[in-house]
Amino acid sequence: MALMGLDVGSTGCKAVVFDVEGNQLARAYREYPEIYPQAGWIELDPARVWQGVKEVIAEAAAGARLSRAADTEVRALSISAMGETFTPIAKDGRFLYNSIVSPDSRAVPQAQALEEALGAERIFQITGMPAHPSYTLPKIVWMAQTHPDIHAQVWKYLLWPDLIYYQLGLEPRLDYSLAGRTMAFDVVRKQWSEEMLQAASPPCPPLKGGEQKGPPRLPLPPLSGGGRGGTPLTPDLFADPIKPGEVVGELSAAVAAGLGLPTGCVVVAGGHDQPMNALGAGVIKEGLAVDGIGTVECITVAFDQPVLTEAMRSHNYCCYPHVALDLYCSLAFNYSAGSVLRWYRDNFCAAEKQQAEAAGQDVYDLILADLPDEPTKLFTVPYFAGSGTPYLDPLARGGIFGLTLSCDQKTFVKGLLEGTCYEINLNIVSLAAAGVNVDRLRVTGGGSRSPLWLQLKADITGKEIVTTNVSESGCLAGAMLGGVATGAYASLVEATETLVQEKESYYPNPAKHAQYEELYGIYAQLWPAVRELVRAQ
Repeated sequence: MALMGLDVGSTGCKAVVFDVEGNQLARAYREYPEIYPQAGWIELDPARVWQGVKEVIAEAAAGARLSRAADTEVRALSISAMGETFTPIAKDGRFLYNSIVSPDSRAVPQAQALEEALGAERIFQITGMPAHPSYTLPKIVWMAQTHPDIHAQVWKYLLWPDLIYYQLGLEPRLDYSLAGRTMAFDVVRKQWSEEMLQAASPPCPPLKGGEQKGPPRLPLPPLSGGGRGGTPLTPDLFADPIKPGEVVGELSAAVAAGLGLPTGCVVVAGGHDQPMNALGAGVIKEGLAVDGIGTVECITVAFDQPVLTEAMRSHNYCCYPHVALDLYCSLAFNYSAGSVLRWYRDNFCAAEKQQAEAAGQDVYDLILADLPDEPTKLFTVPYFAGSGTPYLDPLARGGIFGLTLSCDQKTFVKGLLEGTCYEINLNIVSLAAAGVNVDRLRVTGGGSRSPLWLQLKADITGKEIVTTNVSESGCLAGAMLGGVATGAYASLVEATETLVQEKESYYPNPAKHAQYEELYGIYAQLWPAVRELVRAQ
């Protein structure tokens, strides 16, 4: 039996096929560009993402058949996907607008109006989310206010897994973890929150003057008439919630054949990419933590029960359903980690890209080669797409401090990496202040393949950094959920014990850590010192 995990992210999608022992049989990847219509807005072309999804499924399935494994027929497919990102869909499946991505900050006024209507504490107690424009609900209100013509045509607002299910001919269903990222879901009752939806849809006129641009203006605009035709927002605007690991449906023979999958292949509910990443790294009990280093860098911690304390809320830490064993999880994240390196690659590395292509190398190997050994004393504030936790400021902007005429290209690159590590250390310190202690981190994602980055992370945080045997843990989690649903594993506990093993550990160098502790003290003061100047731009 073979099992496929599909991961849909903000800059690319990948499909990986595993056998039941966790051996990777095939992998396929497609990259797609983010769209920036104006400052603070981030979108994806849903047609391009869907095309990439179809291509990676077909390519990975074909690659598995060409492998030497005994049984290469994919029996189950499960999806790990970016959170919050949604697409307005017509009943016939037409995309009515681009997918709006999580770090997009257009809905600042709408999030503030929701907070004023219900109070930050009440929103957190219902949804486990700090009131913020990154989530789906404020952006749906933005859509209703600024594009009532589009909003009136909407059948459902779908996140990416439920959109893919629908495109595959199945009933759209949304797992609890991704539903929890919308700020419209009751994370304790595990159902759409009538209170949140009602608060988002009093009968008020749409905004005047079309699109909302720039920082929020006071007084804040009123919330719009919500649902289609001015009726209130209701749960039927979303897909029905489903428990992660439940079977969504079986692909029809025609759909399966078109993707190179066997007749009878089942689609199993997966979840939000961060708890999926945690499951794939074996983080399925309280006290464990994983650091996923991708476009976004995110620490995921697990809880036995929902933790909806004021200390969590005041530090902007969320709490919502995990994809495993009825657990809950929280996230500490930086929106710009791998994306900072990608920005550097795309804007400053034409020669390296040409050299890598000619030599058949990975361009990042060239970019990260021969970096200076000592701390740079550069301070990169990596808020290139707004800040993640603990500030969670959609109007934040990045900056690089400490530049001198002696700064060369390699010093600059190391300064970028140091900035991402300082930021994750800021989150480790803030998590501790919220009552969540992190002593060691299992790492996954593309960044986990860089020993240099991992050692730097250990030196700056002072924590043990541990790799696992599979870097693509989000896709492996999909294989786990599919394997349990089809009987390949008796439980997720068995699956993680079978498939996840720790490999290398990176320990902090005491001398380097002492240097970086002093430098981190400077870094921690930077954003508070420049925040008002940057936000005034």
